[in-house]
Amino acid sequence: MLRYALIFFIVAIVAGVLGFGGFAGAMAGIAEILFYIFLVLLVVSLISGLLKKA
Repeated sequence: MLRYALIFFIVAIVAGVLGFGGFAGAMAGIAEILFYIFLVLLVVSLISGLLKKA
């Protein structure tokens, strides 16, 4: 999931450099959403791992 967030971020940067502002904003928004989903899943995974050991 983090890989997809990075891909969308890079596409947004390239689109922004080339002058596609609306498209770059959309890609940056998607990258941000994917990054937050990644963080939530990471925290859930860490908590479940700690509870499994206890």
